[in-house]
Amino acid sequence: MTHTWTDQDGRSYPLTIPATTNDGTSGTVRAYLLSRAMPHLPPWLATAGIGIAGGLGSLQWAESAAAGVGLTLASVALTGATWWMGKSTTQQRRLHSAVTVAAGSAWLTAACLAGPTAGPLGDMYLIGGPVLALSWNVRMILRRTDEPTGQNTDKGLLEKVGLARAQIGKVTVEPNRVTAPIALEPGEQTNDDVSKALGRLASALDLPTSALRYTPNPDSARRGELVIVPEDMLAEFVEWEGPSNLGGSIAEPLVIGRYDDGTPLQLWLPGDPEAKRNSTHVLIAGGTGSGKGDAALNLQTEILSRRDVLLWLSDPKMFQDFRPLLPGIDWAAEGGTPTEVMVEAIKAAIPARTAWLGKHGYRQWLPECAEQQTSTDHTCRTDGRACGCEGMPFLVTWMEEAANTLRALGDDVFTGIAQEARSAGVSLIVSLQRPSYDQMSTSTRASLPSVVALGCDPRDEGFSLPEAVIDAGAHPGAWGNRRPGYCYVVSPGIDETRYPSPGRTQAFTHRSVSRMEVLAAWAQRNGAMADPVTAGAASGVAGRAYTGRPGDDTTAPPTMEGDDEMEYGRYVDPEDALIDPEAELPDDEEGDDAPIFGQEPGHKPSPEEARRLFAEALAEFEEQGLMVVGPKDFTDWCDRHNLSRAWVSLRLKEAWQEGRLEATNTTGRWRIVPALSAA
Repeated sequence: MTHTWTDQDGRSYPLTIPATTNDGTSGTVRAYLLSRAMPHLPPWLATAGIGIAGGLGSLQWAESAAAGVGLTLASVALTGATWWMGKSTTQQRRLHSAVTVAAGSAWLTAACLAGPTAGPLGDMYLIGGPVLALSWNVRMILRRTDEPTGQNTDKGLLEKVGLARAQIGKVTVEPNRVTAPIALEPGEQTNDDVSKALGRLASALDLPTSALRYTPNPDSARRGELVIVPEDMLAEFVEWEGPSNLGGSIAEPLVIGRYDDGTPLQLWLPGDPEAKRNSTHVLIAGGTGSGKGDAALNLQTEILSRRDVLLWLSDPKMFQDFRPLLPGIDWAAEGGTPTEVMVEAIKAAIPARTAWLGKHGYRQWLPECAEQQTSTDHTCRTDGRACGCEGMPFLVTWMEEAANTLRALGDDVFTGIAQEARSAGVSLIVSLQRPSYDQMSTSTRASLPSVVALGCDPRDEGFSLPEAVIDAGAHPGAWGNRRPGYCYVVSPGIDETRYPSPGRTQAFTHRSVSRMEVLAAWAQRNGAMADPVTAGAASGVAGRAYTGRPGDDTTAPPTMEGDDEMEYGRYVDPEDALIDPEAELPDDEEGDDAPIFGQEPGHKPSPEEARRLFAEALAEFEEQGLMVVGPKDFTDWCDRHNLSRAWVSLRLKEAWQEGRLEATNTTGRWRIVPALSAA
């Protein structure tokens, strides 16, 4: 017969009872009853053992004074030892154990000296023994029914790691994820004790340190949640297959990978007043080989797939990873002077954009800002009608390999931008290998609230992640460059319990290039174009260096007819098109040996001529888009005109006083004011 048996914990088990034998007994039933009684037998066996020991002791030590002293001392010592050894348990168990030992040892001493049946000793044994034994049986039953789930089985584990008094609440078991609430001993333990014990706990469970994380309860110093992820589900290689939300708004989440439980790894850049989420800047940090390039590509492709955002990119590595995306980027600058110009343009765009937002009644950038303005709640018109102003897209300024820029322009070059840009609908993304304080100023680092922390040197973890996240179990140093793409993401909008949860970005391979090119073409046709406010501020600083993203290139440049012309025509200067390449060069005529640069070698121009040549040089730099200059940029020019760099330094200062130049944050570097603006 098959029956269902429910134990004291409410769990059901199938129980098969074979047919009764001829003698009316069943071995299976006896075995079951014995197994159920076995856990409750020790107190009763101890009671019987004390009774037998009292009877035997009375035969040996009856009315012996020396034995009385020895037994009394042994009784006191055993009771004290029980109290001392119980300090690692709960207060109730400690007291219960000490009382039981004291009562049993006191009766045994009296029984050995006077006999187990002398006076009230017999009655005390018959009444007190079963009472104490039953009290332990009741305690065992209550522990199995009333204690939090898992506490009995996990006590030994917690004791091993120094958390014996911690109470484990109801455990939640999900696929590859176990969450256990923990309540620590009041006044004895804090959440810091759990954080320090994570390494030992991982060792006891034979798991990597990154598989355990602890999230303290913000309202309690002794409560939190322990999360255990036993299997590394991020080991599976996942290739990037395209953006998550083509044509969506930049205000929607940007998906860059997945967490270890399979949920999307995402972050937000603009703020959202309804969700009480602030706009943010992002730091991407990771050592060589950690997958920082793939992390950047995940984020850039998500940005370019949105309809209401502009991307400005600075990359000293000549766009090695990002070249397929260049057609969709509004402004791409190489390192050095072009990046210097971009930084100055960003600084100029911030107040222009905040002024526009203020005039149109916005306290921060919202998706409605990118649309044509139809509201009458603004100050750009005084007649109460809708202004019809063109919308202003969100702006992302990306500084790739920023250590190069920080070395060239100073460790605080991004400080002002990071502190002021969020209110202007501008997000700054800084990517570098090691955000240490000798490369980036503390003020800049404090103004980058979001971070994508990839594998790094264990000593550099504190440069990337907040201390609280590291204490909760996040350790990117454990990966180094052995887990490309593994990362922790800390950013507004993400549940703080997710901060110490590892994720992995999607991987980019040679198969991803064609998809990136298609995405760049889509962004070129359908992405946001620079608004007049942002474009005007950038052009006012960068001049011709800022051209904005080109439109859809649907027509090829005109070329000459014929096979050769079709292949090479676009590269021929129109002024040279009528020159016969087979014609002989004319002979030199007298007087044609004039110096190429218009002056004799060794000739030093007059002061008036030198100033004119200097003004022409500034105009040439502006024409070339070299909008930030210094004495070193005039080295060849000085050699050609026999002028010193000291003379150039004085002229640069004069040009600044005349408004032709503006000072930058870097000593000895000046920004050219476009000629129309200067006039």
